[in-house]
Amino acid sequence: MAFSADQLNDEEQVILDLRPHWWFFAPQIAALIVALAIGVVALLVGNTPFSIAAAVLLGLVLTWFIVRYVVWSTTHFVVTTDRLITRDGVFSRSGIEIPLERVNTVFFEQNIFERIIGSGDLAIESAGEQGSQQFSNIRKPLNVQNEIHRQMESNENRKFDRVGRDLSGEASIPEQIAQLDELRQRGILTDAEFQTKKAELLDRM
Repeated sequence: MAFSADQLNDEEQVILDLRPHWWFFAPQIAALIVALAIGVVALLVGNTPFSIAAAVLLGLVLTWFIVRYVVWSTTHFVVTTDRLITRDGVFSRSGIEIPLERVNTVFFEQNIFERIIGSGDLAIESAGEQGSQQFSNIRKPLNVQNEIHRQMESNENRKFDRVGRDLSGEASIPEQIAQLDELRQRGILTDAEFQTKKAELLDRM
């Protein structure tokens, strides 16, 4: 199931919608192989109690696999033009949203085996209360890291385009500073960006 467009802001677009790497199923796959092997042995031996036990084991492992699949299908790591979004859970849902302008650093980590299979972990450091967030079983984490950086740059460019449009006209420098302050209060500019633009305007007086 794709990430719902109803959860996007106006003009926001989904760039990446990822589910966990198939390694997410590793314990269930291993258990399923073992259960199938025991089932084959039970059929060859022909012992009824052993066969019943093998069938019960296989049923339990299949149930475990199906539950894991449902979790996988409802877990999203989403990169949009404005935010990073995670959603997971079946009956009870949880998620994280990080605006791109609040992302400070994106790290990825892969061991040798993860490089071979194309999986890995991401760590995202952001401003605010969330701090550092860890995400596991990410498909091709290096590519995801690069895409996040591209969207951060694009988001920054769009922000300054909006600032330029809002400041266009014959407004005086004090009026432009007031407009900048309004953009800061609306969250379009950070405090640091406001101070930088304000200093540039004051230098022109």
